[in-house]
Formats: sequence, C-alpha cells, structure tokens
Amino acid sequence: MAANNARAVASALIPVANVHALAEAYNGVDGQVPERYLVAEAEKVIVGGGGSHSEIPVVDLRKLLDTRSSSSECAKLKSACHHWGFFQLINHGVPDDVIGNLMHDVAEFFDLPLEAKKEWAQRPDSVQGYGQAFVVSEDQKLDWADMPHLQLQPSESRDLRVWPTRPHSFRNSMEAYSSETARLAFRLLELMAKATGAELAPLRGLFEEGLEQGMRVNYYPPCRQAADRVLGLSPHTDASGLTLLLQMNNDVQGLQVKKDGRWFAVDAVDGAFIVNVGDVLEIMSNGEFRSVEHRAVIHPNKERISVAMFHCPSLNLKLCPLPEFVKKGEKVRYRSTSYEDFLKQYFAAKLDGRERLERLKLE
Repeated sequence: MAANNARAVASALIPVANVHALAEAYNGVDGQVPERYLVAEAEKVIVGGGGSHSEIPVVDLRKLLDTRSSSSECAKLKSACHHWGFFQLINHGVPDDVIGNLMHDVAEFFDLPLEAKKEWAQRPDSVQGYGQAFVVSEDQKLDWADMPHLQLQPSESRDLRVWPTRPHSFRNSMEAYSSETARLAFRLLELMAKATGAELAPLRGLFEEGLEQGMRVNYYPPCRQAADRVLGLSPHTDASGLTLLLQMNNDVQGLQVKKDGRWFAVDAVDGAFIVNVGDVLEIMSNGEFRSVEHRAVIHPNKERISVAMFHCPSLNLKLCPLPEFVKKGEKVRYRSTSYEDFLKQYFAAKLDGRERLERLKLE
C-alpha cells in the first residue's frame, strides 16, 4: 500500500507490460512467468504462525466515541499503532452504499478490455493513471499487479485525463468515497492523538489545512505457475500519514505485515477498513506510532482487488517530530526534512522496506 502523491515524482517512471494481460498469457499449462517477476530464493520469507498473538488488532470506532468505553478502546488503539502499526477498524461509519458503489465501479473498470483501460494509462513523469509506480530501472524485479493511481485532493492536483469515464458513475463514486474517507481519517488522527495524551488539534490540523489525498486501486491477478515466487507488492512502508485500505474479496488472503522479523497474513474482517500508520506519522509522533513494512502476495487461482486511500499533509510541511509528542526528558529521534523532498526520494527509487525512514533516524 505505498503512498500516492502524483506531484512529487522526481523522475520519469519506466512503462512496463500490463500484468493482467501477462497473467492471461502465462496461466496456461505450460506457461512460464518472465524472470523479472520471480523473487530470488533468498528474498522469500516464512510467514509467522497463527494464533491470537499474531492477529492484527481490531478497533471499534463506535466504542472509541462512546464515553463508557472510550478509555479502554483508546488504549487498544494506542497499542495497535505502537506495536503493529496496523489495525482493522469496524463500525467506521462510512455508508454501505458509498462503499458498494465504488467497489462495483472498480470491478467494472477491471472487466473492461485492455485497450479500453489504456485510454487512462499513466503519462510521463506522473504516477497518476493506469499502470505501475516505482519502476525506475530496466533490471529491477517487478510486482505482479496493475495499480491505477489517482490524485483526489487538492482538487487542482487532479489529472482528469486519466480519470476513468467508464463506467459512467465512476467519478461520482470516487468523489463520495474521497469525502467519506477523508472525514474518517481526520477523526482517527484526533483519536490517535487523544490515545497518547497529546493535544487533539495540532495533528488533525496539519492534515486538514493542506490535505493531499490519493487513491491506488490494486489489481492482483492469479499466478498459477509461480504464486510462491512472485510478489503483488514488494515490502515497503507508506510515505503517507494514514492509509485506509478496503478489500473487495475477503476470501482471498494477500496483505502481509512484518512484525518481530516475521510476516503475518491479514485476515480481513468483512466491512472493516485496514488502517496503517505511514512514515509521516512515525516521524511526527517521534516514534510513538510505527510505520511498518508490509507486502502483498499472490493467490494461484483467484484475483484480489483492494482500494487504498492515502492521507498526507501539505507538500510544504516541514516534516519533524511535533513538540506534543516529545515527552519531557526524551530525545528527538528523527531529523527534519521537507515533506516534498522526502516524497521525491520515495518515488525516485524502487520499494525498499524501511530504508528511507531509517535514514532520518538520529543516533
């Protein structure tokens, strides 16, 4: 779920083949997946075992807002953001019809013929449009996925040339979904600050004043011949502040989160948002919230589709720990940088786990 900010790309992305078309070509009996998509044996990581200790925490927004249960639920939220960097949010308040309309239109979009979808392909020097991000060299390994990117907020950042017009309701569905998820993100930022004892207004305000909101739709086709040797999305952290992810088909496992050196599969709860902390919040909170590596794996026989909404502050923000999160006697743990420069570095290289975030840590 890597952050999407179309105005911060530092260099031209290299166009690659459509993976949906590749999957159809190579999923036959004798099909062989191109070498560029095969993960080296040394990069394969064993997924951690099951059990309650390995389950992504589930947080209930209704309980967070109820004075009778807010204290205990806030403690759960704080623990999830610190120890996992991920949680599943239930009773989130985003209307079912808003979610249903978007998911219906996303499914229809991917059912279109490839030539039709190419009408909204990525353009040079932008991650907006239908294609892939983070392809910066001719010899890097590629992800087994197609990923349309759209910039939603601020409205002047939109490249409407790559906004799908089929199905006809797609743009209206995106507008409604954008508004609802932004409202939810602001509420969560306020509650996350409350959970740590910090002032509520500063964290939310930094996002409200110059919200950069992007959407990436992840399409992961099956890979019958080599599902255990390809990745849908390479290990990475999000360069955003807060990411809200919704899966269309919860019967297909794909998202995995790294904790204590092991990968854990996320069993998506029906109707829940999977929420994760991005690099911006780790830095702003002086490490109180953690931006955690995650990746996507591929099913041999089933496709998987998810929609990620990235909520980021203004590009003009000076990215540094906020005074509200630097407790008395604590050291500042991250050096300052401009958010725009941080994003330029993020998009100018392939996904590489936590490397860029670790470079900002002070000794």
